[in-house]
Amino acid sequence: MDNAVRIVPATLADLPDLLRLEEACFSAPWTRKMLEAELSGNPFAHYLLAKQPGGQEEEGAAESIVGYLCYWIVFEEIRLMNLAVIESMRHKGIARALVIQALEVGVAQAAMRAVLEVRASNHAAHALYRSLGFRDVTTRPTYSTNPIEDALLMELDPIVSESGRLTQEVGRDGGY
Repeated sequence: MDNAVRIVPATLADLPDLLRLEEACFSAPWTRKMLEAELSGNPFAHYLLAKQPGGQEEEGAAESIVGYLCYWIVFEEIRLMNLAVIESMRHKGIARALVIQALEVGVAQAAMRAVLEVRASNHAAHALYRSLGFRDVTTRPTYSTNPIEDALLMELDPIVSESGRLTQEVGRDGGY
């Protein structure tokens, strides 16, 4: 992954950018109200942003959000809710870094298991999650909308990487 991309927690100030990214990446995007409720009203919800520096011509240009992950930590379980990376930044390790960071946060808070649902046709996401050790559990018929489609329920139980340490996935210094 490009070392210039930083993974940081989201705030309510990031809501307009989150909404733009959500609408660009999903056929059935969450609404502004839904995103705001998760950011400010759900005690289990966490958001991570992938930010990259602004345009090269402008020194000190603002960072732009190129990806995000919404996840919940509920007792000993992490639920990966929504993961999005803008199309031009895909296949650069950003989604992997976001998921690993969420898993690390969850483990630090005593989570032992991670789960998610993903569209049956999203083969890139399946490959990402499987590479992190997730396995298919079951199919949820007609779970996704616009278009209606089955979803795979996947889990990582227990949360460990092949080496036993998540941080080794992204490098010693956590260079997201």
